[in-house]
Amino acid sequence: MHLLNAIVLPFLGEVNLGGSILIVFFICLLAVVGFEFVNGFHDTANAVATVIYTKALKPVVAIPWSGFFNFLGVFLGGVGVAMGILKLLPLDDLMKLPVNVGACMVLAVLLASIVWNLGTWYLGIPCSSSHTLIGAMIGASLAFTLYYGGIGVNWSKAGEIGTSLIISPLIGFGAAAGLMWFIKNVLKAKALFHIPQGENDKPPILVRLLLITTCTLVSFFHGSNDGQKGVGLLMLILIAFLPAKFAVNHSISNDKILLSLNKTEQVISKNSATDPVAKGILLKLDSSIIKTKTMLASNNPKDTAKTYLFRKEIKSVTKGITEVMSSKKIILANEDKAVLTIANKDLTGITDFAPIWVIATISISLGIGTMVGWKRIVVTIGEKIGNEHLNYAQGATAEIVAASTIGLSTWAGLPVSTTHVLSSGIAGSMVASGGTSNLNNGTLKSIAMAWILTLPVAIILAFLLFMFFHLFI
Repeated sequence: MHLLNAIVLPFLGEVNLGGSILIVFFICLLAVVGFEFVNGFHDTANAVATVIYTKALKPVVAIPWSGFFNFLGVFLGGVGVAMGILKLLPLDDLMKLPVNVGACMVLAVLLASIVWNLGTWYLGIPCSSSHTLIGAMIGASLAFTLYYGGIGVNWSKAGEIGTSLIISPLIGFGAAAGLMWFIKNVLKAKALFHIPQGENDKPPILVRLLLITTCTLVSFFHGSNDGQKGVGLLMLILIAFLPAKFAVNHSISNDKILLSLNKTEQVISKNSATDPVAKGILLKLDSSIIKTKTMLASNNPKDTAKTYLFRKEIKSVTKGITEVMSSKKIILANEDKAVLTIANKDLTGITDFAPIWVIATISISLGIGTMVGWKRIVVTIGEKIGNEHLNYAQGATAEIVAASTIGLSTWAGLPVSTTHVLSSGIAGSMVASGGTSNLNNGTLKSIAMAWILTLPVAIILAFLLFMFFHLFI
């Protein structure tokens, strides 16, 4: 415990938690590091499978290479996906309740995710950590609602994320099949369809560079998307246990916040509306700005109740700005739109943020995890999806599609499954090469069964774990 205090407390400052809750807090911190570590060797194996099986890189080089770019991906990827994950949970209700309730939710989410990820990894089945995590969050939120009422699951956000997770593998399959058909029938690049034989049968230099580049991109974008889920989990722990310190970004000065509020107020004051709905939107935003200004002076990082209310008002302001900008009945000049866009971004950063040490912790955990236990999933991806060994074109096609899909999803702030996108991409490239007979039906059935079971199993596991922990914490 003294060692943990020495390592963690310099980042947290003074922590006023009771003895048993402090122990649970440290267990949660270790669990989220463990989750991201498992995510590293469970999901990132997808990125290195193609370069290893096409002989573009040896495992001893490919694994640390991928781990490093996963690290960079988390570090440079922002927090859009992380905040999208957090919005699934009833955070506003959670912050008003005792710390032990947050502890139950965090532990339920983390342990349910780790158990299912480890189980599927042990069986060598490519399974989505994203599906697992989101299912666990829904299960814990349902249990929370059963005990405490409130909003519960943000079904709108869940639907948005669910759609992204369902559509992305379909895009991966279709895009990879189309690209493979183009390479085969239009480019007619026969060299790309070579299946490497033996250790010394390496791809031509340009093909090798292409495969290494696509592996690098998938690794980077995996970090920027899946890694952010770990950032979201760590922020969940900090907000659940220390809401006064981490529910809002106290590093942003009151002067900067006030400047954004004043600029927004100036835009609102010079734009009037006769339509009742539009007028109501403007008046509501103006009222939120006034309340936020009043609370700004008393914003205290040690007062949970005031921090909660301040967070709530900031969110009301950002929501109001979004409504004003999206309303067709409010005509704004281009300069006013620019002012509101900047103000909205600055104010959103007060509630949607992660300290640099949080991002660094997850980056390191994911990077190290990539270098451990990768082989089980790599064998499935490289040998068992199709009935023949992976050729250069199949590897490159799947990686190009995966990198593009994951990168675009990260830009949009939506989580996707690296596992499903890449696995479906390889399946698509196999079909384009030799038809459905080229697929290994047994492996595909296992992957499909894991895909179908992941959400319900994670939901049930997290639901039951929340109720179990609720009895003892």
